[in-house]
Amino acid sequence: MAPHFLYKYWLSAFIVRFGAFFILFSLAFNATSQEKKRVDILNADYLEADENIASNAQRLIGNVKIKHKDMLMWADSAYTYTGTNRVDAFGNVHINQGDTLDLYASKVYYNGDANFAQAIGNVRLINKSTTLYADTLDYDLERNIGYYDDFGKIVDSTNVLTSIIGRYLIDEDLIRFYQDVKGFNEDYTLESDTVFYYTKTGRMYILGPTTIKDSLNTLYAEDGWYNSETGEAELLKNPFVYNENQQLEADYIKYNEAEGDGRALGAVRIHDFENRMIVTGEKMVYNEINEKASVTDSALLIMYSATDADSLFLHADTLRTVPDTISGEKIVSAYYGVRFFRTDIQGIADSLVYFTKDSVVQLYTNPVIWSEIHQLSADYIEMKQRTNAPDELHLTKNSFIISKQDTGQFDQIKGKEMIGFIVSNKLRNIEVDGNGQTLYYAREEEEIIGLNRAESSKISILFQDGKIYRIAFRSKPIGELKPLLTLTEEEKRLSGFDWKVKLRPLTKQDVFNPPNQPEVSVVNEKFITK
Repeated sequence: MAPHFLYKYWLSAFIVRFGAFFILFSLAFNATSQEKKRVDILNADYLEADENIASNAQRLIGNVKIKHKDMLMWADSAYTYTGTNRVDAFGNVHINQGDTLDLYASKVYYNGDANFAQAIGNVRLINKSTTLYADTLDYDLERNIGYYDDFGKIVDSTNVLTSIIGRYLIDEDLIRFYQDVKGFNEDYTLESDTVFYYTKTGRMYILGPTTIKDSLNTLYAEDGWYNSETGEAELLKNPFVYNENQQLEADYIKYNEAEGDGRALGAVRIHDFENRMIVTGEKMVYNEINEKASVTDSALLIMYSATDADSLFLHADTLRTVPDTISGEKIVSAYYGVRFFRTDIQGIADSLVYFTKDSVVQLYTNPVIWSEIHQLSADYIEMKQRTNAPDELHLTKNSFIISKQDTGQFDQIKGKEMIGFIVSNKLRNIEVDGNGQTLYYAREEEEIIGLNRAESSKISILFQDGKIYRIAFRSKPIGELKPLLTLTEEEKRLSGFDWKVKLRPLTKQDVFNPPNQPEVSVVNEKFITK
């Protein structure tokens, strides 16, 4: 009995296995002998009908391999449906399309007629060096587009990016990220609403509020692009770039992190927090690494302080900043048509240099400074701001000070070199060295008694209430006092006298154009720096 029983068992097993093979063979034969099926079952350990699923359902178990057009599918098990092109695959599902694309998931629902697959659970879509991770992915095999709508992650050789919604256009090497987009690599981090990322070039197009932080700066824009491989960026809508020391705003910003180069156009504004400076204009080029910047077209420098009255507004054709030899300090150059305004001091020159290190301002080529009723001019002027001592004004070559006392009445000081000392924003005294000449209205108890003209190689002059209060001649003077009624107009002026008050900026707006104004003696206006 035993041998006969074993024979029957062996025969039954053979029939089952042979039957499965016969069914597979028949399917393949029918497919070739009649109309070829678009979905081919290439392999399965077992095949059986399962009417519990559907009347036309076939269950494939073990080492399942299915082919459709240029797509191959592997799975632990699957259902196919006679008369349809559907496949439901389960367990370690793997789809391969072409030479470079592979899709992995826990299960896949595939519609051969629509060339569409829905992958669920531990989804990985791999294309060359790019991998998409998601919990659920819809994949259009006809157009080679993957869709996720409930969080996905892209990893390639350069970046990691995540979003709530994503569209992977494989043929275009383009991934579209929507909602809560985040990206990073060792050089940057990104947060955005919408990003289109080209995997071949590493370029990201931003189409909504976006913040990018790299090794040097934080970038913000609502339109433009950023190259994650090179650090280049072109920011087109509401852009600004900032770090802990500076902030740049403009209508357009082009930026290269690797070389530190940048260019900004339209409503340019640079805010240097450390040196309390704001520079504005229409065009700017700069280098973040060597800290050089140049601004042109309506260029304006604002040096602000704790009090509004001490804020300085300066305009020139070109403003340029370069680093000083001391870290954190700057050298600011302004040239061609310099005009500046502060409530206590105003001036013009062809060019100017400012050193933040020691608060020194140098004015070149026909410089003129006004303070209260005083006009100071020379071939070269240097202003030094002191912390615990009077500020200094150095006038070199052809120095000339004019102080308007009344209509047609001017106190005048002329010399080769002068040093003026300023206390509480008022001219306190002047030291004249070389070829000193004075012409001032002498007074007794505020009454003018005549015009005093004197010459001396060295003169010390003390001011009080804007008027010459006391003069000390350090070398033997030559001079005379003349009554007013005997004076000619020529005698009321030292040679070289030139009262340029019509060029004087009286407001911060006047730094752009000389005002057409009557003569004034004192400026009291205050402004708020914005």
